[in-house]
Amino acid sequence: MLEHLMEQLIPLVIHLLEAMGVIVILVAGIKAFAQYVANMIGKRNYPIKIELGQALSLALEFKMGAEILKTVLVRTLDEMWILAAIIVVRTVLAIVIHWEVNAEKEHHKEEHKKVEEAV
Repeated sequence: MLEHLMEQLIPLVIHLLEAMGVIVILVAGIKAFAQYVANMIGKRNYPIKIELGQALSLALEFKMGAEILKTVLVRTLDEMWILAAIIVVRTVLAIVIHWEVNAEKEHHKEEHKKVEEAV
Protein backbone atom coordinates (compact mmCIF):
# COMPACT_ATOMS: atom_id res chain seq x y z
CA MET A 1 0.00 0.00 0.00
CA LEU A 2 2.83 2.43 0.88
CA GLU A 3 4.61 1.60 -2.38
CA HIS A 4 1.45 2.38 -4.35
CA LEU A 5 1.07 5.70 -2.52
CA MET A 6 4.69 6.60 -3.27
CA GLU A 7 4.25 5.72 -6.95
CA GLN A 8 1.30 8.11 -7.10
CA LEU A 9 2.71 10.92 -4.95
CA ILE A 10 6.36 11.15 -6.07
CA PRO A 11 5.63 11.96 -9.74
CA LEU A 12 3.40 14.83 -8.61
CA VAL A 13 6.14 16.20 -6.36
CA ILE A 14 8.68 15.79 -9.17
CA HIS A 15 6.50 17.77 -11.58
CA LEU A 16 5.91 20.42 -8.92
CA LEU A 17 9.66 20.84 -8.31
CA GLU A 18 10.35 20.97 -12.06
CA ALA A 19 7.63 23.62 -12.47
CA MET A 20 9.10 25.65 -9.59
CA GLY A 21 12.47 25.63 -11.34
CA VAL A 22 10.90 26.78 -14.60
CA ILE A 23 8.98 29.56 -12.82
CA VAL A 24 12.14 30.78 -11.09
CA ILE A 25 13.93 30.93 -14.46
CA LEU A 26 10.99 32.70 -16.12
CA VAL A 27 10.63 35.33 -13.39
CA ALA A 28 14.39 35.90 -13.19
CA GLY A 29 14.64 36.23 -16.96
CA ILE A 30 11.87 38.80 -17.10
CA LYS A 31 13.34 40.72 -14.16
CA ALA A 32 16.85 40.64 -15.67
CA PHE A 33 15.54 41.90 -19.00
CA ALA A 34 13.64 44.72 -17.27
CA GLN A 35 16.80 45.67 -15.35
CA TYR A 36 18.81 45.54 -18.58
CA VAL A 37 16.41 47.98 -20.24
CA ALA A 38 16.46 50.22 -17.15
CA ASN A 39 20.27 50.17 -17.19
CA MET A 40 20.33 51.11 -20.88
CA ILE A 41 17.87 53.97 -20.43
CA GLY A 42 19.14 55.30 -17.11
CA LYS A 43 22.85 54.54 -17.58
CA ARG A 44 22.85 52.72 -14.25
CA ASN A 45 25.10 49.88 -13.23
CA TYR A 46 22.76 47.33 -11.67
CA PRO A 47 24.35 43.87 -11.19
CA ILE A 48 22.04 41.94 -13.51
CA LYS A 49 24.37 38.99 -14.00
CA ILE A 50 24.66 38.39 -10.26
CA GLU A 51 20.92 38.20 -9.66
CA LEU A 52 20.25 36.18 -12.79
CA GLY A 53 23.04 33.76 -11.91
CA GLN A 54 21.70 33.31 -8.39
CA ALA A 55 18.22 32.67 -9.75
CA LEU A 56 19.54 30.13 -12.26
CA SER A 57 21.42 28.42 -9.45
CA LEU A 58 18.24 28.26 -7.36
CA ALA A 59 16.27 26.89 -10.31
CA LEU A 60 18.91 24.20 -10.80
CA GLU A 61 18.56 23.23 -7.14
CA PHE A 62 14.80 22.70 -7.62
CA LYS A 63 15.49 20.60 -10.70
CA MET A 64 18.18 18.60 -8.90
CA GLY A 65 15.68 17.89 -6.13
CA ALA A 66 13.32 16.49 -8.73
CA GLU A 67 16.10 14.33 -10.19
CA ILE A 68 16.96 12.98 -6.76
CA LEU A 69 13.33 12.02 -6.21
CA LYS A 70 13.35 10.25 -9.57
CA THR A 71 15.92 7.84 -8.14
CA VAL A 72 13.12 6.36 -6.03
CA LEU A 73 11.20 5.40 -9.17
CA VAL A 74 14.11 3.98 -11.18
CA ARG A 75 13.52 0.36 -12.16
CA THR A 76 16.49 -0.52 -14.40
CA LEU A 77 20.21 0.11 -14.40
CA ASP A 78 19.95 1.93 -17.75
CA GLU A 79 17.54 4.43 -16.21
CA MET A 80 19.94 4.90 -13.29
CA TRP A 81 22.86 5.69 -15.65
CA ILE A 82 20.78 8.27 -17.51
CA LEU A 83 19.64 9.81 -14.23
CA ALA A 84 23.21 9.86 -12.92
CA ALA A 85 24.41 11.61 -16.09
CA ILE A 86 21.67 14.25 -15.75
CA ILE A 87 22.60 14.84 -12.11
CA VAL A 88 26.30 15.18 -13.00
CA VAL A 89 25.56 17.68 -15.79
CA ARG A 90 23.30 19.75 -13.53
CA THR A 91 25.89 19.67 -10.75
CA VAL A 92 28.59 20.91 -13.13
CA LEU A 93 26.24 23.67 -14.31
CA ALA A 94 25.54 24.68 -10.71
CA ILE A 95 29.27 24.85 -9.94
CA VAL A 96 30.00 26.91 -13.06
CA ILE A 97 27.13 29.31 -12.31
CA HIS A 98 28.29 29.65 -8.70
CA TRP A 99 31.85 30.38 -9.88
CA GLU A 100 30.58 32.94 -12.42
CA VAL A 101 28.40 34.70 -9.82
CA ASN A 102 31.33 34.95 -7.40
CA ALA A 103 33.60 36.31 -10.15
CA GLU A 104 30.96 38.87 -11.10
CA LYS A 105 30.54 39.92 -7.45
CA GLU A 106 34.29 40.53 -7.18
CA HIS A 107 34.26 42.50 -10.43
CA HIS A 108 31.30 44.57 -9.20
CA LYS A 109 33.08 45.27 -5.88
CA GLU A 110 36.21 46.44 -7.72
CA GLU A 111 34.18 48.78 -9.94
CA HIS A 112 32.32 50.15 -6.93
CA LYS A 113 35.64 50.70 -5.12
CA LYS A 114 37.06 52.59 -8.13
CA VAL A 115 33.99 54.83 -8.24
CA GLU A 116 34.33 55.61 -4.52
CA GLU A 117 38.04 56.41 -4.92
CA ALA A 118 37.29 58.76 -7.81
CA VAL A 119 34.78 60.70 -5.70
